[in-house]
Amino acid sequence: MPYIALVTLVVDDYDKALAFYTRVLGFELIEDTERDDGSRWVVVRPRAVVGGGGRDRSDRSDGSDGSARSVGLLLARAKDDAERASIGVQTGGRVGFFLHTDDFTRDHARMRAAGVRFLEEPRHEPYGSVAVFEDLYGNRWDLLQPA
Repeated sequence: MPYIALVTLVVDDYDKALAFYTRVLGFELIEDTERDDGSRWVVVRPRAVVGGGGRDRSDRSDGSDGSARSVGLLLARAKDDAERASIGVQTGGRVGFFLHTDDFTRDHARMRAAGVRFLEEPRHEPYGSVAVFEDLYGNRWDLLQPA
């Protein structure tokens, strides 16, 4: 069955983006490969996610057993002015990424302590606990613990 494996996030610098996503958000580095054209193939993804109903959806599986996997981020360095202009506004200022957690309070506190900028106080909605934050480029994310 087809699935979305990667989503591209345009960045200004591989190492700066890699440090933010791995050290600040706690993602794991999946691949960092030099390419012949001087670019790199850099993939990160959350260590684990929680699906609806609280079912654990670890990204450790290759999916061959029908289990879900976490979508990875391909960190792609901008190569021209048009790509540089899209950094931080790839979704037009809307929340474009949804980081699920199994412990909202823990991860919200950890991320705040690491310097993540939250744009609102946590909210408790019928669908779960949520707060919007920005990554180092200004892309908006939801930190979300589904109900």
